[in-house]
Amino acid sequence: MRTPTDPQYRVRDHQRPRRWWGPLAVAIGLVSFGGLSLPAQARLNIFTCAPEWAALARLLAPEAKIFSATHARQDPHEIEARPALISALRRADMAVCTGAGLEAGWLPMLQSRAGNARVMTGAAGMLLATEGLPLLEDAHHHASRDKGHIHPEGNPHIQLDPRLLARVAVRMADRLAALDPGGAASYRSRLGGWLVEWNSRIEAWQQAAKPLFGEAVIAEHSSFAYLFRWLEIYQAADLEPVPGVPPTVSHLQALLQRARDDPPLAVLQALYQDPQPGRWLTDKLAIPLLTLPSTVTTDGSTSSLEGLFDHLIRTLLTAHAQRRPPR
Repeated sequence: MRTPTDPQYRVRDHQRPRRWWGPLAVAIGLVSFGGLSLPAQARLNIFTCAPEWAALARLLAPEAKIFSATHARQDPHEIEARPALISALRRADMAVCTGAGLEAGWLPMLQSRAGNARVMTGAAGMLLATEGLPLLEDAHHHASRDKGHIHPEGNPHIQLDPRLLARVAVRMADRLAALDPGGAASYRSRLGGWLVEWNSRIEAWQQAAKPLFGEAVIAEHSSFAYLFRWLEIYQAADLEPVPGVPPTVSHLQALLQRARDDPPLAVLQALYQDPQPGRWLTDKLAIPLLTLPSTVTTDGSTSSLEGLFDHLIRTLLTAHAQRRPPR
């Protein structure tokens, strides 16, 4: 099970993220976050659909008022259009959402009720993070498109590939500059400084994660697919029999039979997913259940983007170091 001979995921447009951000950062101008006095800019109201986009917005526009519609312990596919969300979107000058169908079950209703033309789909104030990015298809999710979360436009969970986050940050800075020309120099200088730091972190994470190359895991849904692709980890199976449908007893039994002779490194689940099915399987296989944040959290060491990736890689490396020899 540990050899990725049958890759589960492929890039929809046959591209791989490229290491383009070094030259781009130079072209933007590498100015440290605090090293240049810039003109005061508008205090924007920014609505984000997910914590990762709120975290990026805070890096680029720390003076803005930033609201996140979701948190790490919520399933981002299924959010209620609560009055607080409607009010926040109504006031927004800019909205940043994932796109690719992730928010299809709740964002259109929110937009309709908010009635804010600035953040309607296609408006200058609405930024969809996945637009123009090479999205993964999930081969295990092709057979039953009449059920569950099917992601027909491609896997939208791009936030766990730090290279794609850098690309979204560039587009976000450009959009902020267009909406607030007075603050354009500030947004771009912050972007340039952050890209230098982020590029260095990516190199360090990739070096640290080398022992994980070729390891196999079982995960629930495709929330960690981009992390696995980046680190060259193989998702051998999905706890969900159909995307968005909770694990069934028969499916778990089948996974147990497949994995018993060559157990994977671990079973991974996001914070918002029910741990009981994964716990049953890991108890049978004597492997760890790793319940991990799939986005930044509201507090603790994973409340920043760099802290999130530090934690994910450290947790996987600990599981690798503690794994039992094959029976």
